[in-house]
Amino acid sequence: MGFDPNEPEQRRRLRAAMKAADIPLPELWLKYFSLSGDAGEYEVEAYLQGLLSLPAIQRDLLALAANELIDDLPRPRAPYSDDFSGQPGHADTGDAAPVHRDADAAKPGSGTRDSGPAEQDQPTERSGDGTGRAGGPEGLAEAPEG
Repeated sequence: MGFDPNEPEQRRRLRAAMKAADIPLPELWLKYFSLSGDAGEYEVEAYLQGLLSLPAIQRDLLALAANELIDDLPRPRAPYSDDFSGQPGHADTGDAAPVHRDADAAKPGSGTRDSGPAEQDQPTERSGDGTGRAGGPEGLAEAPEG
């Protein structure tokens, strides 16, 4: 196995991503190991310091682990006007219909993303697909019949 000329740049970018997302080595290694990574935690640390070379497949698993951890981080979001409804100081003029923020919610026959009081108390299943949406054929909560 020869030296991959892209390995130093891949390592540098992985370290930069870890630093920007504040991912500690043990957390990265645990995620990498859960994705079938073969290298031990000390080997990963040596790789990140440039002391050890890893095969491309292991480097890609480290990148996948880091990217999945980054995707799981909460991100700041700008609020919509209806995010303030029910809070003090909010004047609801009632002159406009709510805007659908979810592409699936705007599809005909797919229901709506926001639920009424009766549906809010119903437990929903998680889809398990990493989208964070409730279960159902299109990732939306099923409306109870009746």
